[in-house]
Amino acid sequence: MTTATALKHETEMTWQALCTRADLVPFSGVAAWIETAEGPAQVALFYLPGHEQALYALDNHDPFSGANVIARGIVGDLQGQPVVASPLYKQHFRLTDGQCLEDDAVKLRTWPVRFDGERVLIHA
Repeated sequence: MTTATALKHETEMTWQALCTRADLVPFSGVAAWIETAEGPAQVALFYLPGHEQALYALDNHDPFSGANVIARGIVGDLQGQPVVASPLYKQHFRLTDGQCLEDDAVKLRTWPVRFDGERVLIHA
């Protein structure tokens, strides 16, 4: 990807309102639909209040089972990294970058998310 292509792609991405802080469940996940340049996508949104980074957004699709269940995973900490364990086969994915800890070849897509007052915004 050239710098010009990367910049064009970045400008095509926009911040979208997903929900409000009140819709989130601390230390748990919720699923949401977003519109991306490639079409609609399911996102697993995680809220970890009190952590340096409180919000994370990953692909909700579990590549091992083929089901959209990552938002239902168990949130925890492995080796100092916040992770979610798939509720089906228990693979762990880092919330920061989507990397599977059991299989280096597998990585979930991630999106930047942030609070805007009480609104939760995603850059997609």
